[in-house]
Amino acid sequence: MPLTGVAGWPVGHSRSPALHAAAFIDLGLEGWESQLLPIPPGVFAETAMALPDAGFAGINVTIPHKEAALALAGVQSADAAAIGAANTLSFHDGVVHASNTDAPAIRDALLESLGTPSLEGLRVLVMGAGGSARAAAYAAVSAGADGVSVWNRTPERAVALADSINGVEHVVEAGRPDVVINATSVGLNAEDVMAGLPLDEATTSDCRLLLDLVYGEHQTAVSSFGGELGITVVDGLEVLVRQGALSIEIWTGQAPSLQALRDAVS
Repeated sequence: MPLTGVAGWPVGHSRSPALHAAAFIDLGLEGWESQLLPIPPGVFAETAMALPDAGFAGINVTIPHKEAALALAGVQSADAAAIGAANTLSFHDGVVHASNTDAPAIRDALLESLGTPSLEGLRVLVMGAGGSARAAAYAAVSAGADGVSVWNRTPERAVALADSINGVEHVVEAGRPDVVINATSVGLNAEDVMAGLPLDEATTSDCRLLLDLVYGEHQTAVSSFGGELGITVVDGLEVLVRQGALSIEIWTGQAPSLQALRDAVS
């Protein structure tokens, strides 16, 4: 009975197990199961390395383990290596393989929502500096954005991210971006507010799209902000569906229906 799951800390909010289950049904894969894996940062490496012996074919990885997941891998995909973070691990004959399905999922969600084949002519602001922010910045660069900037509450982390991905710069102010991607944890809790993020009516006056990678049972602070200003908002569930479908394909060799996955997590 092959197992999959999602590892994070916290991870109780994740809808990946429901998404995985829907994919297995859609593909007619009997016996596959998925589960939540709440793993504290201090024991992530040893816990992840024990998963193959427990029957796991692979796992998705979320906050705060994406950079640690890459470090575990004996084999890294080109995208994961370039980004410096992995959100998908698969286990084959004692070897850990790391991939990053966040980046293509983010890129495709941006382009489809904007109705354009590239981000040429658009300025993108990424808020955050963790594994998801790395994937978002890489996705924006690879989609041809004219400028990709990254902001973080801790400026040193934004500097490190920008230094590690060609075509990205760090900023201390938001400027006036055309696209904003929230890759911080703001909104993970229902009581979270926008305080501390560099967004207001002036900085978003040119904004055409706000992609919020956070999702939950509630509408997030960033998504609410965008909606109130009439900005097109894409929530984290759409990215979850797209990256999850790519991860399922890595583990099983088959691509599930995106709509079946959307229905499972909506």
